[in-house]
Amino acid sequence: MRLSGKVALVTGSARGIGRAIALAFCAEGATVVVSDVGSDAGARETLAALTAAGGKGMVEMFDVSDPAQVDVGVKNILEAQGKIDILVNNAGITRDNLLLRMSEEEFDAVVRVNLKGTYLLTKTVTRHMMKQRYGRVINISSVVGMMGNAGQSNYAAAKAGIIGFTKATARELAARNITVNAIAPGFIRTAMTAGLPEAVQKGFLSQIPLGRFAEPAEVAELALFLASDASSYITGQVIGINGGMYM
Repeated sequence: MRLSGKVALVTGSARGIGRAIALAFCAEGATVVVSDVGSDAGARETLAALTAAGGKGMVEMFDVSDPAQVDVGVKNILEAQGKIDILVNNAGITRDNLLLRMSEEEFDAVVRVNLKGTYLLTKTVTRHMMKQRYGRVINISSVVGMMGNAGQSNYAAAKAGIIGFTKATARELAARNITVNAIAPGFIRTAMTAGLPEAVQKGFLSQIPLGRFAEPAEVAELALFLASDASSYITGQVIGINGGMYM
């Protein structure tokens, strides 16, 4: 039980990678706060899966890009659980378009949720972590933030911004025994990626030396390592999990 007694907040955990991380943390003894803004039903399904596995958790829905909602959400979690030991900034959206067709609204929406949301929640939660002199912050970036991708200039900019944010905050928070690291997944097999045309999937697959897509549980295992005391001397790092797609 690597996370026994710990309280973890995982955003965007109604589905996909976020749900897999929530389940992995729960299996290792953490009390998991499931949070999402787009799917209350999905969040409830994640919580049901946690409790069915014998774990503990709660649902706290809020928009990570809204400062007022973040403040209230974190306050509610602290009142219910007494602390937050682990924060996983996984919430994110896409609004793909070629640069010359991309609207300001599409650009702003992606940066607001993916990057500003990471900033707002990290700032709010680490105030508490600094007082308890312990914390693990895990930011979900993307291989796209490292190598770029046509049609995703907004997403690539936001995910690259998360990498810089991770390194800067790792330096600021290290003295309080708070580590900050980023995971940069490649092509992960989720409901969203499964909906892509077969030709697009084959195009991605051809770029992956390991010759397959990752499962959400594989990303969750990396997050579990970074959340545990086994990673206590690792901070400010960006760890790719992309099958060799980007080296």
